[in-house]
Amino acid sequence: MAEIKTSYRRLARQYHPDINPGDKQAREKFIEITEAYKFLLSVVPPEEKPKASSSEPKVSEEFWQKTRVKVTHRQSAKSTNPVQLSEAEQQLKWSSYEQLQLLLKSRKFAMAVTLVEGLAQRFPQDLEVRQWQAIAYSGWGRQLVTEGQVDKARIYLKKALRTDPHNRALWSEVERDFRRIEQIM
Repeated sequence: MAEIKTSYRRLARQYHPDINPGDKQAREKFIEITEAYKFLLSVVPPEEKPKASSSEPKVSEEFWQKTRVKVTHRQSAKSTNPVQLSEAEQQLKWSSYEQLQLLLKSRKFAMAVTLVEGLAQRFPQDLEVRQWQAIAYSGWGRQLVTEGQVDKARIYLKKALRTDPHNRALWSEVERDFRRIEQIM
């Protein structure tokens, strides 16, 4: 829970309306971040763990196609992911994954980044979470390019590459986004 709070505070400071007076986009992102934080508080109570699930959802290929990044260098989570999670942790991870899918689909990238950064702090060695984090960064970077915020876009696109440096499909997408930035400049 402390990791989620830390990520929320960092992003809230960055986009707070008092720090960005008159910036409507920053205000909207601040609201999205706050909503994501409230959602996470409702999912992960401070002293309780979520109930275990008997079935573990599988990562959907459709999700990766929707985000325009495909998993190319990993076969399955169980064979390549060195992290062993308890059933409660798996339930938290997969319920967060489902929420992440919805956030990315609805293009609420600030909330998606907040959610996945909290997960990354909770599960720092989890390869899937790291990949989800890179996808969220990439999506937000792409959206920032579209909005003309190229400096912020560069930051998030670079974060995406640092987070999942071995994902060739991600590199290809990010290179395309950097070419768009060059055309804007």
